[in-house]
Amino acid sequence: AVDDLESLISHSANNPEKLLIVRVLEMTETENTIRFSGHTLDKATKAKVTLENYYSNLIVQHIERKQRLAKLEESLKDEGLTEAQKQEKRQQHAQKETEFLRLKRSRLGVEDFEPLKVIGRGAFGEVRLVQKKDTGHVYAMKILRKADMLEKEQVAHVRAERDVLVEADHQWVVKMYYSFQDPINLYLIMEFLPG
Repeated sequence: AVDDLESLISHSANNPEKLLIVRVLEMTETENTIRFSGHTLDKATKAKVTLENYYSNLIVQHIERKQRLAKLEESLKDEGLTEAQKQEKRQQHAQKETEFLRLKRSRLGVEDFEPLKVIGRGAFGEVRLVQKKDTGHVYAMKILRKADMLEKEQVAHVRAERDVLVEADHQWVVKMYYSFQDPINLYLIMEFLPG
């Protein structure tokens, strides 16, 4: 293979585009001999999953936004409004969409929630009943100590739990609304189901 590359290089010396292709082939051949550590492969996999989730969420959000707009347009047809009234409704809808997107981008922290009561304890932490300060909504806040998860080698299990809660949309699975972390803990803000 090396002889083939050297032959290509000598034949491509006058053609910069061919030379570039040859250089890429050289790099590819070199990369095939490099072995990555398990840690590096794990980090690369995590980055890939994070990027895939990010872009799939963007696509889903775009589709949902289009569906909401289509629903609005359908309702405007049935209401028999004047064009000015329809335009006003469209502007209100656009403003709500903007507020919704701004809210989704905002970073949450423990300080955004008022603790009400401890409602459970587990192997990695506790579950508290909390109230979101700006909206007054009540949630269950699962607080997981990072050190305990690392010590018991349960990071993958906790990540899987979080991913399932995010993706699941079923009446028998508790909904997760937010997740965030600080240097000590991981916080999962979930639907509070009394009883």
